[in-house]
Amino acid sequence: MAEPVPEYTALHPVVLRRLGQLSRAFFFDPHRREARLLAITMLGLCLAVGVVQVLVSFAGRNFITSLVQRDSAGFYKNLWLYLGVFAIAVPIGVFYRYTGERLSLLWRQWMTRLLVKRYFFNRAYYRLRTSHRVDNPDQRISEDVKSFTTGVLGYFLTLINSGVTLAAFLGVLWTISWTLPVSLFLYATLGTGLSIWIGHRLVSLNFHQYRKEADFRYALIRVRDNAESIAFFRGEKREHRDLMTRFAEVVGNTLRIIGWNRTLGFFTNSYNYVSLVIPTLIVGPMYILGQVEFGVVTQAQSAFAQVLMALSVIILQFEGLSAFAAGIKRLGDLWDELDDFDTEDALMEKGRQIEIAENAAHLKLTNLTVQTPDGAKTLTRNLNFTLPPGESVLVMGPSGTGKSSLLRTIAGLWANGGGTIERPKLNSLIFLSQRPYMVQGSLRAQLVYPQSEEGADDQLIRQALGKVNFIEVLNRVDGDFNRVVDWTNVLSLGEQQRVSFARIFLRKPLLAFLDEATSSLDEESERHLYLRLRELGISFVSIGHRSTLKAFHDHLILLKKDGSAEISCLNTKPKPLRPGPEA
Repeated sequence: MAEPVPEYTALHPVVLRRLGQLSRAFFFDPHRREARLLAITMLGLCLAVGVVQVLVSFAGRNFITSLVQRDSAGFYKNLWLYLGVFAIAVPIGVFYRYTGERLSLLWRQWMTRLLVKRYFFNRAYYRLRTSHRVDNPDQRISEDVKSFTTGVLGYFLTLINSGVTLAAFLGVLWTISWTLPVSLFLYATLGTGLSIWIGHRLVSLNFHQYRKEADFRYALIRVRDNAESIAFFRGEKREHRDLMTRFAEVVGNTLRIIGWNRTLGFFTNSYNYVSLVIPTLIVGPMYILGQVEFGVVTQAQSAFAQVLMALSVIILQFEGLSAFAAGIKRLGDLWDELDDFDTEDALMEKGRQIEIAENAAHLKLTNLTVQTPDGAKTLTRNLNFTLPPGESVLVMGPSGTGKSSLLRTIAGLWANGGGTIERPKLNSLIFLSQRPYMVQGSLRAQLVYPQSEEGADDQLIRQALGKVNFIEVLNRVDGDFNRVVDWTNVLSLGEQQRVSFARIFLRKPLLAFLDEATSSLDEESERHLYLRLRELGISFVSIGHRSTLKAFHDHLILLKKDGSAEISCLNTKPKPLRPGPEA
């Protein structure tokens, strides 16, 4: 169970430290020149907004003064000055928001790329599965980063705006507007209709944004759920590339939303400012004609409201600040956990107990002892075995004796224990699990994973599918190797295992590891695949429970509950396959 998140306030020292750490990492990066330029521009626009508000206040004061004096010429002159100030205020307000959103998106791009890179570095995605401090790393990378970058800028600008407002309006005692119910109703109805008409495009854009965000997070969840398969295949680069492709779609749609918000902002800002003058336009002529008394000095009311809002910013934002603080805590925990992994890796590499030599053409285990990652349990003791090139071994034993753990140790995923492992390099190995990992992509991508599908020969793919008796899979995509399909739902588990075997025939590694890789197939299909594998002439290590598997292997390692192992020679010669077409 994950550690509960404390209810930190926004001014808690832990939150402030995390905030400073994550902010400095971005803005003080020497490559973040664009971000610093946007930040300076945004601060300048923030100050400009404060100056414009002051100009609006004084323009309104002069406007009101002309009304009080019943100065018809001055009234229209100050009206045009008033509208001129609005013409300046609208683009400043729009680009102020636009710059903030662009800076937030730039910050999110940087932080997401960095966290995803660290997520794959040294297989942190695999080790986070057992973390007690960090739950749902996918949500932290996708949702919490977004909330953090928008929240930091939003609350920072709120504080700056409050300071500017306090400095500008403490001495201002009067305001320039008040509202008549009928005119406001008509104006609000018209404004609502126009805003819906202008902003209807945002509905579909936000719909697509939710889908793209969900797709991005789903891809991250797939990495977490299939961490072991990816780790065995060493598919970090491929998964990283796929995630960045999905994130680029999120960024592209976000840019379109920002653009439409800019367009809508011109209307909404104009709407907000014009709403200040409409009541005066209605009452002003009546006052000049002497039909009503204009005894309300509204400038003081507006200044009071502005100052009150500035002073109440913490109270008004308290709920949001609390959620924001929790998000910073979650991101900080993820950051610290990744730092701990880096430190742990350095210590493990310095004092590694199991030595791995990757320059051999065979598999040799010398006095190999396998322990669980926490060192609490010893699964295998002093195992000595050599598998010559071209031969095979079957690993059997009761559940819990560490059969799959032996494969994890040979692959380098587990390091606790002792002894020496000699084996070929990782790019000359292939690991097939009981539940094959089906990547999101085309049939070509499935078969060449984790390599790039570019340049994969169609004829070789057909031959590989023919060797596993699954050429009919091409009918699912009408013969198109590049059609993208949700293979996990399209193929049964047995069919997925056939596709997984086809990877071996296409890649032709020096050594293959099969962890219950035919458990969902019938015995005849299993026999066919293993005989094809023997014909290939590569070495392979199988884990299984079926006694029928013994017929296809040269050696047997029987693991026992006490950590010992019994090794025997099988000397089997299975009947060869009948010749037949492979494609």
